[in-house]
Amino acid sequence: MKILKTSFVLCILLATSCCTSSKTSKNDMSTESNETMANSKKMMADGFTLGTVVASTVEGDCPYVISSEIDGNKVLYDPINLDDTYKKDGMKVWYKYNGLRMMNRCEKANPVSLSEIQEMK
Repeated sequence: MKILKTSFVLCILLATSCCTSSKTSKNDMSTESNETMANSKKMMADGFTLGTVVASTVEGDCPYVISSEIDGNKVLYDPINLDDTYKKDGMKVWYKYNGLRMMNRCEKANPVSLSEIQEMK
């Protein structure tokens, strides 16, 4: 009988602790999401564009491009001054750029000069 009572109490404690931690997790995720959205709005207001670094090993292709969606259209930029720190396939970055009047180094992307860049957090 004593073992049954102990088992019952342990089950209740386990169930209670699980419910409490999931509520905290939802609140933490909601707070993170709100912070991410606020940061995104601030970055866009400061003139940054969100993009993803894409690496390629195909011959004749740009080794690294930044893929973004601007006004509902997918665009690819060939950053001529991309620092090695950001040469990671799939890395999300915030960047500011200036268009360049030079011949394209590859067919799919327009050359740009990055004036500012930082990894998305």
